[in-house]
Amino acid sequence: MTEDTSSKKIDTFQKRKNKEEMKNQLITFALMIVFTLVAFGIVVGELMPKMFVIPTILLLAIVQVAFQLYYFMHMKNAGHEMPSTMMYGGFFAAALSITALSVLIWW
Repeated sequence: MTEDTSSKKIDTFQKRKNKEEMKNQLITFALMIVFTLVAFGIVVGELMPKMFVIPTILLLAIVQVAFQLYYFMHMKNAGHEMPSTMMYGGFFAAALSITALSVLIWW
């Protein structure tokens, strides 16, 4: 195999990889727009009981944050294991603290 053939295969592989990455980012972007429109629709259109509006919006926000981290901040790529671990640990500690304080306040 010559150097030129190997280089073309690498270029082809990289182009295919970039195309797949762009497709995933566009799909994720479209989903985030849809989630945002759903959240606005829930609030403006009063489509569900008020008791379920805030938890639903928070759930949509959590999904959007996950999409942002995973696709747009490239946390899924190799070499991001330690930052991912620290961020997820921080999210867990924050959720645990908020839950504990909520239980103490409203119990």
